[in-house]
Amino acid sequence: MIKKVFLTITYKTFVFSLFVQTHITNTTLVDVENKKLIPNQTIKIIDDLITDIKHSSEFSLPADSHVVDGIDKYLIPGLVDAHVHFFQNGGLYTRPDAIDLRKYSSYENEIEIAKSGMETTLRRYLKHGITTVIDVGATYNLLNHRNEFKDKSYSPTIFMTGPLLTTFKPQVYQSLVNDNPFILTKSIKDGINSVKEQLPYNPDFIKIWYIVGVDGLSIKESAYKNLPIVKAIIDEAHRNKLKVAVHATQKITAQLAVENGADFLVHSINDEVLGKDFIELLKKKKVILCPTLMVHSGYNKTFGQKLQFNNRELLESDPYQLGSLLDLRHLEDTLLVNRLNRYANSDKKMLHIKKSDSVSLVNLKLLADAGVLIASGTDAGNIGTLHASSYLGELNAMHKSGMTNWQIIEASSINGAKILDKEEQIGSIDIGKKADLVLLDGNPVENFQNIAKVFRIINKGEVIKPDELLSNSPRALAQRQLNGYNLRNIDAFLEPYDDDVEVYYFPNQLQYVGKETMKEIYSQMFNQISNLHCELKNRIVHNNIVIDKELVRSGDTKKEAVAIYHIEVEKIKRVYFVK
Repeated sequence: MIKKVFLTITYKTFVFSLFVQTHITNTTLVDVENKKLIPNQTIKIIDDLITDIKHSSEFSLPADSHVVDGIDKYLIPGLVDAHVHFFQNGGLYTRPDAIDLRKYSSYENEIEIAKSGMETTLRRYLKHGITTVIDVGATYNLLNHRNEFKDKSYSPTIFMTGPLLTTFKPQVYQSLVNDNPFILTKSIKDGINSVKEQLPYNPDFIKIWYIVGVDGLSIKESAYKNLPIVKAIIDEAHRNKLKVAVHATQKITAQLAVENGADFLVHSINDEVLGKDFIELLKKKKVILCPTLMVHSGYNKTFGQKLQFNNRELLESDPYQLGSLLDLRHLEDTLLVNRLNRYANSDKKMLHIKKSDSVSLVNLKLLADAGVLIASGTDAGNIGTLHASSYLGELNAMHKSGMTNWQIIEASSINGAKILDKEEQIGSIDIGKKADLVLLDGNPVENFQNIAKVFRIINKGEVIKPDELLSNSPRALAQRQLNGYNLRNIDAFLEPYDDDVEVYYFPNQLQYVGKETMKEIYSQMFNQISNLHCELKNRIVHNNIVIDKELVRSGDTKKEAVAIYHIEVEKIKRVYFVK
């Protein structure tokens, strides 16, 4: 008996010693639940859980612990993007129902990019400190695909719906089978069956696309006509213990959805300023709202060719999808391009955007100050709203509404966790919760933009350096400098180049050396030449060499060019231009 007890104790001790112990020391803890900063704290992590939090003076660190020095740094819960779509890539070709460019790039290709590139997209989210993503409308294939990332330290935790249930389905999405992002529900029976159909794929919740007015009726008439189907979907989802998110941008659709059991509103209400009764309804029903303030401007700026990106976005975005947003400058279908441009820049459209944006901001301030739960979400994947890199822009818009820094931090952490009742696991820093954390180089309470100053990510208990999540591949470097060129952003254009870059005429005629000389030459070009644009016609990548065939437009002239980039230590070291 004694021997058996001794063996049991020895076994337990041995197993415990196998657990990975990490200590984050001397840091300032950002307590989102009590809205206070707690200085000089040490957080103990075993495996993937927070097991202790104390003043640093009370801790005696074991010799075998992995220690992360958090002095002069701020520890926040991992961020949540509460509204993304992995079936969309954020580029120009990702929504053929909004702009049909399938003759240039097949939608099947877009689907494949979404699936094959999902790991890179997830790494990009984590690099930004986003440890949880909520996909509010996916596909059956993506529901299966997400399981491959469940235990990966480089992947945020993924919560996902199946296809969006809707009474209006765009024609271009017909016949896609398990890659279809929409299920058409024309009746109560369809609504109930569409929920049942999703159950074998284990969705985390259900999403309704409550689209009204496309049936020729008024907004109100259409909303009431489709309400029985919406209610049937909500009731069936709740019977199966699944929450329901509803796309509702009008006050009438949002109110009807909430009155009939919706748990999560995934857009701003932008057609009227909200009254006290509706706000109290949201509070009573404990509905969470995700405002997604920037997604509509992403479309309009793309179609109106008014896109501007800051240097951080140009560095951190998917360079290929960002580059595709500029393709309207060279597509052959000038009739379509010009029509979109006129529409996006028309006085009518600009006035509509100004009004709806203003209403959205006013409503967000009213809701936040009244105590309605607000969750930060981007609607990333839509045209012009790039995965991960669009997050800070969304927070900027929320701040513009008048939300305080604490409210924004709450919306980006604990409130996102509450959407699917995960606040006991994630969303704040406490003993027993998941070790999904972000260590920042700046105080986010003083300036919420310090959320972008990520020093370390702790994801599923593993400490990760952000710069190690994604490599600067030769292809990506070539694309980033091309994006900077097409946007006439000299700093972004020069960023991928080595300080001592050598520029040649092929094969070996040296033209100049150094980034400073390059800056002088290209700054003059960007400032003086009108209608400057480079269209990539073909790209060959071989090891560390990238060969681009280009069609360069300068003023009224076009000429073909070939550029050969040699990459060393993740920088473009030599460039050869073929005459």
